[in-house]
Amino acid sequence: MRGYARLLAVILACVLIIAGCSSNNNGNNAGNAQPSGNAANAPGDTDGKGTGGETGERDLSPITFTMFSADLNPNYENMQSPVGQEITKRTGVTLNIEYPVGDIKQKISLMAASGDYPDLIFAKGDQNILVDAGAFIDLTDLIEEHGPNLKKLYGPYLKRLRYSKDDPSIYFVGSFGVDAQQWQPNNGFQLQHAAVKEAGYPSIKTLQDYEKVIKDYIEKNPTIDGQPAIGLSLIADDWRYLISVTNPAVFATGGPDDGEWYVDPQTHKAALHHTRPEEKEYFRWLNHMNDIGLLDKESFIQKYDQYQAKISSGRVVGLIDAKWQYEQAELALRQEGKLDRMYGMYPVTMNENVKYADFQSAGYSAGWGIGISSTAKDPVRAIQFLDWLASEEAQILNNWGIEGVHYTIHDGKRVISDEEMNKRTTDPEYGKKTGIGVYTYPFPQYGDGVLDSTGQTYTINSKEQIAKNYTDVEKEVLSKYGAQMWMDLYPAADEFPVKPWGAAWQINIPQETDAAVQMQRISDIIKKRIPEAILAKPDQFDAVWDSFMSDIQREGLDQLTEEFNGLLQERLELWND
Repeated sequence: MRGYARLLAVILACVLIIAGCSSNNNGNNAGNAQPSGNAANAPGDTDGKGTGGETGERDLSPITFTMFSADLNPNYENMQSPVGQEITKRTGVTLNIEYPVGDIKQKISLMAASGDYPDLIFAKGDQNILVDAGAFIDLTDLIEEHGPNLKKLYGPYLKRLRYSKDDPSIYFVGSFGVDAQQWQPNNGFQLQHAAVKEAGYPSIKTLQDYEKVIKDYIEKNPTIDGQPAIGLSLIADDWRYLISVTNPAVFATGGPDDGEWYVDPQTHKAALHHTRPEEKEYFRWLNHMNDIGLLDKESFIQKYDQYQAKISSGRVVGLIDAKWQYEQAELALRQEGKLDRMYGMYPVTMNENVKYADFQSAGYSAGWGIGISSTAKDPVRAIQFLDWLASEEAQILNNWGIEGVHYTIHDGKRVISDEEMNKRTTDPEYGKKTGIGVYTYPFPQYGDGVLDSTGQTYTINSKEQIAKNYTDVEKEVLSKYGAQMWMDLYPAADEFPVKPWGAAWQINIPQETDAAVQMQRISDIIKKRIPEAILAKPDQFDAVWDSFMSDIQREGLDQLTEEFNGLLQERLELWND
């Protein structure tokens, strides 16, 4: 059966290559999640150095592992930074990481078709293509024999690493923080502090509230620093349209982040979220914003670097995006002292009866991670390296840096000086220069808030540290809303149940099925027709939308939904057996 699946995967890969796949993401990897960090000592490891597995001391002889990562890391420094060099010194391992150029799915399909794999692979949401091609080895026995830190890290969640009900192999580990506590919003509607201040700190809860702040500010300030002011800018470049254009429709209508799907919390039945009537009204609002001239006319044609340049210029009043997509550009504003041009995050919804579910917990989501390839030169050294990354020693190094250089110890606690913290918060090149944070995501890690053996958090992120890093302008704005942190403006995690299915965007539709083809075709239609609806004349919006719904129905929406719901039920059974 595996050989047949591999043949089908190779055939499909060739078809995709010929067709020239245009999207590196599909409905199965459309989530927003991004980096975090951490891990603990192995049993009997009292000095934090790690044991290297239960079979003896670590092998420190030099070895280079090749790796492919579907997520670009702009801070990757070829392990030449102080932290990168320290990792090699402590493990003997050098990583040679390849990042994608062009279409990610096409790259992965080519890899599957050729059988030519690097030692380590992080394929993000397209990893099922490689699983079907036999590209990964089962890590279950390797973790049992050489992975004490990994076993401690995942603990009761280890069974969530299993691939499927029919195939309980563990093919990858990582890539999100285990037991993470969320202290900052991931998503929201962003407004420049200058606009909120000029509006007199009004209530910002609904789309109409949000629109009014932008409209009033633009009318009074048609230019910013000599350039035309932009009311609201979106980014639709490649897969990023999911994050800035379509996913916000779910959030504004009360749904959590499940990628392209909305899962009914009562019935656990999924539907393609764009088909929900309430989301149609969200896109009608964007159509209205375009009609009155507040939507950036380049929203659907600009590239990501152009989007970031606009933000860092300070002339974009509003964004609808995930924090990790614009934070580098915002950091540039901070570095230039344009603190009024930085952004607050607001949980804006269709009406005041809707709860913005950004803080709803998915528990530990294990759908993505790094796997060891079937052609890896030394699987034992590879799993030992991944296990070391999950150790207390590695987690402190990757999150805090080198003792005496990036932090010091006072009264048994790690302390970062004000000077060093200022570098962290103002220098966009800090990660690249130091290596700090470069080897956290997508590697195994503990989440924010998890304590190490000294009772201190593995990551530097804590409520106190986050609040301390706010600018004076941020603190002033928050104080006007009776808040100390941006999270205080959002509905709290305990107002929602933990999602028993985790994150639906991590559920992969098998590539050898009709549903995978249907998902790709429907995704292509969504990417084309939603911008058309937003940019249409208001009196044509309904007609464009109805045509859009008919198009995706013809492409097999019902069959796709049935297939996905079957996979969703399998996950619920797998995780709760």
